[in-house]
Amino acid sequence: MITAYCSNYKSVEITDLSASAELPKDVVWIDMVEPTRAEEVHVEKLLGIEVPTREDMKDIEPSSRLYVENGAVFMTASLIWRVEAEVPALTDVAFILAGNRLLTIRYAHPKSFALFIAALHRIPEHWRTSEALLAKLMETITDRTAEILEQAVLGVDNLSLQVFGEKSRKMRRPANYLEDKLRDVAGQHRLLSKIRDSLTSLSRMMTFLYTVPGVQQDQDVKELCRTVSRDIQSLSEHASFIAGNITFLLDASLGLINIEQNAIIKIFSIASVVFLPPTLVASVYGMNFEFMPELHWGPGYPLSLAIMVLSAIIPFFFFRWKGWL
Repeated sequence: MITAYCSNYKSVEITDLSASAELPKDVVWIDMVEPTRAEEVHVEKLLGIEVPTREDMKDIEPSSRLYVENGAVFMTASLIWRVEAEVPALTDVAFILAGNRLLTIRYAHPKSFALFIAALHRIPEHWRTSEALLAKLMETITDRTAEILEQAVLGVDNLSLQVFGEKSRKMRRPANYLEDKLRDVAGQHRLLSKIRDSLTSLSRMMTFLYTVPGVQQDQDVKELCRTVSRDIQSLSEHASFIAGNITFLLDASLGLINIEQNAIIKIFSIASVVFLPPTLVASVYGMNFEFMPELHWGPGYPLSLAIMVLSAIIPFFFFRWKGWL
């Protein structure tokens, strides 16, 4: 699907792919979503550039993601999406400055694009150039990434309270409570990894965009690009801090699991020691020797029971006195 946005930010869906079809002169942004090969060829003819394919955008080499060709500036960045579905993923988006037009190519629907389209009418008229429009779009993408990072922070704080909070310690936990929390920690770690990868990609792109002549010639756009780059750097540092918290939470959860397992083993060890003396007494009087004086002794049976009980009680209270129970 191809959607064109004019200088007044009215959208026009391009469905005519014939050779005679032309773009309106006031089009400033062309947004291609999951384009077919016919749509790619059509846009190539309209703009006089070679449109990168989906396979081209997956290349991770900087020289394949950030370059200038035939006067057009090609940039590819990885954006995070599907956060609401709890299965975060990265999607590659191409940003191309071709003359006075901005071309975006994407194969997903990051929320940042929907937010930007909804706010197009609020952009001042003097910002309606391809470079200014791209700078505003990158600002929206950065703001959306910051929002996702804030959600990750809240998720980590909530997990920390569930694992270490006073309420968590007092409540009766299910058998696999901590194991389930480990899976939640892994989910937060996966989300944060995607955020950091996206921020790294955005940082490289903004550094390259800052050197574009059209950006350098517009002081307002230049200043906005510098601000967005600073925001991305701050978010990257904050993401690194949160990554450290997640690592601590993961290690602490594993430590709590080990403590619980050690407590169970400790109980079994003490129980075996407590029941060892009664077992010894029962074993002695369970031997099949013909001459055992106590076998014909009247109080022998109740006395042996009393000895077994006493031999179990003494170790128990000894462990309590030592503080092992």
